[in-house]
Amino acid sequence: MTTPYDPAQNQPPAGQQPMPPTAQFPQVPAGQFPPPAPGQVPQQPGQFPPPPGAPAPAARKRPWLIPTLIGVGAFVVLCCGGSMVIGLVSGDDKKTDVSASSDIPAASPSTSAPAAVAPSTSAPTPAKPEPAKTTAAPAPAKPKTFGVGDKVRGGDFEVTVNGVKCGISQVGSQFLNTKAQGSFCKVNVTVKNVTKSAHTFHADGTLTAQDATGREYEADGEAGIYGNTDGQGFLDEINPGNSVKANVYFDVPKGTKLKTITFDAGLFTLAEDAVVTL
Repeated sequence: MTTPYDPAQNQPPAGQQPMPPTAQFPQVPAGQFPPPAPGQVPQQPGQFPPPPGAPAPAARKRPWLIPTLIGVGAFVVLCCGGSMVIGLVSGDDKKTDVSASSDIPAASPSTSAPAAVAPSTSAPTPAKPEPAKTTAAPAPAKPKTFGVGDKVRGGDFEVTVNGVKCGISQVGSQFLNTKAQGSFCKVNVTVKNVTKSAHTFHADGTLTAQDATGREYEADGEAGIYGNTDGQGFLDEINPGNSVKANVYFDVPKGTKLKTITFDAGLFTLAEDAVVTL
């Protein structure tokens, strides 16, 4: 079935002169194409030129080209542009520091403030505790020691030990005497009243004796009666300034030697007891 002839299809485009029926196309050698008109794509071998008056084919688009160019540009910016930006920023900082330092005048040594010392962050070393200083208490004063022949104050009397003799077995005469349980030690003393009134002196209960082991011995009153011609040392009333000389006996184990004689100052006086070292 053939299409009916339509005269409008063979009309030339607007602005182009109609080709007369007797016009002939230029002859082109075999295998060659006429040169392309300006703005047309050259024909490749095997292709036929478009008919006269047909629009030139549009150039083939390459959709991968633009994304590839964008990716390459981004990579270049990331690799090279970052380092350039950092260099520019650091350069600006250095320039800022240099300009700031050049603008500030140097302080003179006389007016510059002393540099603040940064506090140490390390923990302080614990100091060793110093030994406590102890002040030694003053040593108590040693009591004055007295010996044979020294005058020692004891209460209302002043006592002097004149001598000591031990190893006595019997005191008195051939008919009136007393024998020791062990042996007697005779202590000859002088007692003087140093007050302003008369006082009674009694050797028994006033004088005591001690040996080297600390044992204490009382005076033997009966031996004192037989051992003194006039009973000296037994309830003697002594006026102020007067003195009495008497023998005081101590019955001690045989072979014992006395070390000290203590004179009791009495309960009614503030004086201390007097001690004599033999």
